[in-house]
Amino acid sequence: MKTSMRLTSLILVGASLLATFPVSAQLNDGQPDPTFSVPEKLDLEYALAFALDNNFAIRQAKERIRQQEGVVLEVRSRQIPNVAASAGYQRNADETSINGRDHAWSMDITARQVLYAGGGVTAGVKSQQLALEAATLALQSVINDALLDVRVRFYTVLVNREKIKVQEKNVELLQRQLQDVKNRFEAGTVSNFEVLRAEVALANAQPALITARNDHRLAIETLRQSLGYVTANDANVTKLPEFLGTLEFKPASFDLRLALNEAKTQRPDLQRLQKLEAAAAEGVTIGRAGYLPNLSVYGAYDWRQSPVTSTKSSLDGWTVGVQSQWNIFDGRATAGRVVQARSFLEQTKLALAEAQLSVDIDVRRAISVFQQSTELAEASKKVVEQAEEAVRLADVRYKAGTATQLDVLTSQVDLTTARLNQLQAYYSYNVSVASTRRAIGLSDELRPTKEIKYPSQ
Repeated sequence: MKTSMRLTSLILVGASLLATFPVSAQLNDGQPDPTFSVPEKLDLEYALAFALDNNFAIRQAKERIRQQEGVVLEVRSRQIPNVAASAGYQRNADETSINGRDHAWSMDITARQVLYAGGGVTAGVKSQQLALEAATLALQSVINDALLDVRVRFYTVLVNREKIKVQEKNVELLQRQLQDVKNRFEAGTVSNFEVLRAEVALANAQPALITARNDHRLAIETLRQSLGYVTANDANVTKLPEFLGTLEFKPASFDLRLALNEAKTQRPDLQRLQKLEAAAAEGVTIGRAGYLPNLSVYGAYDWRQSPVTSTKSSLDGWTVGVQSQWNIFDGRATAGRVVQARSFLEQTKLALAEAQLSVDIDVRRAISVFQQSTELAEASKKVVEQAEEAVRLADVRYKAGTATQLDVLTSQVDLTTARLNQLQAYYSYNVSVASTRRAIGLSDELRPTKEIKYPSQ
């Protein structure tokens, strides 16, 4: 009873996943919708909702569920009566006709029901039902991986956008420094060498800014790939949305022992392998069914015009019967199928054991990275505050004549480095939190629970 309830709940979950999110919000019959428009603003929740509808890996996983549903229907057909109809017509030459009848026809309807097949039919249905559950769990695993990928790539867009701002601030500081040095040079208080050094420092900052802008453009393209967004018209080729959100440091915590225990029950890929192991066990039963006889009952009704050799003009009536077949010796073909089924069962057990070890290591690695990223994020905040104060003091001392231009430039470089390190630390921290949740088997915390309308032109 519990197994049946679990099966029903899993199938309902799979059906709800298919029903909640359409095959694609952007494609019509597999082709880009020309009326679809790039949104003016794009936040993380919108991106996740769009990926649920359009990510190609998710869409393929949904189709695999539909495919497996068809397999279950096919296998179940042996559990219910099969009805078939046949008809035929025959025309003869006059030389072969008897009693003046030169043609004959027949039609019959036959129903057949398998009563016993050595347990193979029942085991086959159970095996495919378990495969359907495994496909549903595979969809959940694909969704978790796809949403993690979208989240990470969205964070990449945000961090590259902030890196542009840091580099622009650095260029602005160096431009002000250059102008200040030029003013001092015109006043005769500094040499031309300091002007030249300020110009070199400003020129050296330009490549980093150019690189940051290019990284941001590339990050947008990789995000588009994860979303499954296909460019549909010329207006969308160059249009970019305003990306909303910031990379913040929101302290979180994960307990290793609890995470390991939760991963064993929450990871859909482990649950999928458990279902496949159970399906493989049913495969052994299917193989063994070849040793046993099968029994079926059938009934038919015939309508026909009598054959040319009959004295009657027509015949019709019903037929019922029982049919049994038993392969007493099949050249050990059944034994071979049983050996294959048992070997496949053992392989699935080994695959499950290997996956459990992999999950254990995955969780430990994710938490270790999370601890590292937490420490780096906490440290980076203090370094930025210290670097900002160092720039302020260096500027004051330079104006007072107690510090050199090199001191000012060095402090500015240190501030830029500290800001970039902080951005990278915050990015790594947010990614590590999402990766740890996925390693445990938790769904995305911002997974949309309501329908989001997409813009159209």
